[in-house]
Amino acid sequence: MRNRVEVMHGVNFDVLDRRDPDHYGGLTLTELEARVKRFARELGLEVLFSQTNHEGEFCENLHRAARSADGLVLNPGAWTHYSWAIRDALEVAQLPAVEVHLSAVGEREEWRLVSVIRDLCVGCVQGKGVAGYRDALEMLKEAMQR
Repeated sequence: MRNRVEVMHGVNFDVLDRRDPDHYGGLTLTELEARVKRFARELGLEVLFSQTNHEGEFCENLHRAARSADGLVLNPGAWTHYSWAIRDALEVAQLPAVEVHLSAVGEREEWRLVSVIRDLCVGCVQGKGVAGYRDALEMLKEAMQR
């Protein structure tokens, strides 16, 4: 059974609780991961987490992902909107992935409307806060079972 998921958080997630609570919910990264872990367990998924503020490290994690995961939940943060390096690394990973954002990026600044990874993902969830991660895991589970 394919049930191993890596949830990869990008830039500024280590200070999530210091970001605008109207957009990001006021949770710490540890609190967010505890809730996501609970969602995963309820869905019969094993979950691993990573977070980095270094674009190259995010790419290296994508390069290694196929050894420890069957699918990915990705929130690269601001890199979503411009990192062609992360897009290329995601393509190399050849794993089903879901893009997720705590805030409704489609309703925010114009530069956030662009996602360089979206067309490589099986879906995108945005603007649902922590609950969006549950939606992303459900979407990913379905894709991994195909």
